[in-house]
Amino acid sequence: MKKVTVFVITGCPYCAQARKALKELVSENPEYAKVEFEEINEMEHPEIANEYDYMACPSMFIGKEKIYEAHVGEKYDECKAHVKQVLEAAMA
Repeated sequence: MKKVTVFVITGCPYCAQARKALKELVSENPEYAKVEFEEINEMEHPEIANEYDYMACPSMFIGKEKIYEAHVGEKYDECKAHVKQVLEAAMA
């Protein structure tokens, strides 16, 4: 099982959407609860954020590999599908 590093910004609606999707996916499949997520606020820890290659939040990484990066206008269903891909990658 691999740890997922998530970069977020306080008040970000896309970050809130990803958290909601994660919670929903775990309720649908309790195995997903085994995946460890480390959430890093990029405004509070820019020194860590600068070590990763992304432009938008939330962005989810396994190691230094970006698995998911949100985009402006992203709908909930699209976000949920991406978060599921992250979970599957972490469990692989």
